[in-house]
Amino acid sequence: MIPTLTDGVVTLRPHRPDDAEAATEQSRDPESQRWTRVPVPYEKADAELFVTRLMPGGWEDDSEWGFALEAEGRYAGTVSLRNEGDGRAEIGYGAHPWARGRGYVERGLRLLLEWGFAERDLHTVIWWAHVGNWASRRLAWRLGFAIEGTVRDWQPQRGELRTAWVGTLLRADPREPRSTWLTNPVVAGDGVQLRPFTDADVPRVVEGIGDPGTQHWLAFLPRDPVAADGRRYLEQVRERLATGHTVTWAWSAADDDRLLGVVGIYRVPEEAELGYWTHPEARGRGLTVRAARLAVRHAFEELRLDRLAAYASAPNVASLGVLESLGMQRAGVRRQAATTGDGTVVDLVGYDLLASEYAAAAAT
Repeated sequence: MIPTLTDGVVTLRPHRPDDAEAATEQSRDPESQRWTRVPVPYEKADAELFVTRLMPGGWEDDSEWGFALEAEGRYAGTVSLRNEGDGRAEIGYGAHPWARGRGYVERGLRLLLEWGFAERDLHTVIWWAHVGNWASRRLAWRLGFAIEGTVRDWQPQRGELRTAWVGTLLRADPREPRSTWLTNPVVAGDGVQLRPFTDADVPRVVEGIGDPGTQHWLAFLPRDPVAADGRRYLEQVRERLATGHTVTWAWSAADDDRLLGVVGIYRVPEEAELGYWTHPEARGRGLTVRAARLAVRHAFEELRLDRLAAYASAPNVASLGVLESLGMQRAGVRRQAATTGDGTVVDLVGYDLLASEYAAAAAT
């Protein structure tokens, strides 16, 4: 017999024939098709098969324990544990578009996990998601899954093998995040704004990192970048936020979202370092200093850092000027510690700013 579980806000219950309409809507949704293995095109007959035979059949042969998720009296999606034997199961979930972003799936999964550990004597639950499915990864993170890594060409989807993230949750693990997931909120002031990246930024990122000046001073950037490099750049930004490593913003004018540069606080918190590059369109206007000043403010007032460092190649007069305009103090020179884009080895000048120094300057 399929149980019914509830926390008073959401309910996990057996699927019913009248769920087919909503299940069809969910499976025709572009995000559902992008990240799951639902057939494309998806017909109502597929949903009828799913709710009347596939989900009940999993209970009958003990292969999958699937529940309809209900909230506000409506079908909100499906959550399940696929039985892998020996106290192991794979978690699966999908939300109807109307239910996304409301916390209902998380509530349902917490009910599901506690039931699985207690009633099915599970020891380990595994989570898989295609790389790029940040909504699924963030939800797994909130539930306490340890994100173990990336497996290349592993998850099948309509004739292809997709590279996937994998994570695990053990019965004894706390059901809470085990690491910091940083955010890059909008920070505005002095005519500029720091903001999260969007996919529309990719062409401007490619222009910025491909500019000869940027390529000369930041030799680690890809040479002759194309759109794929810009997309990888944005994915790296998201990955570093998710792993608590770096906060990176796009920055633009306050009244125009066009990307004018990038500023970040790297290696948070122990070795926090300020970094930036500027789109050629924005150079020589004092905008980089304004954007970097907002990042410094965030570093000390929001991240509560004790110290912020920065480095620039000794011949890079413009970058040295930015750091000195921020009130950062020259802390030393690392001789022949950097290589420019043409292969020249140059000295690297170090700067830093202490929280006490920032506070004193902000008070004046």
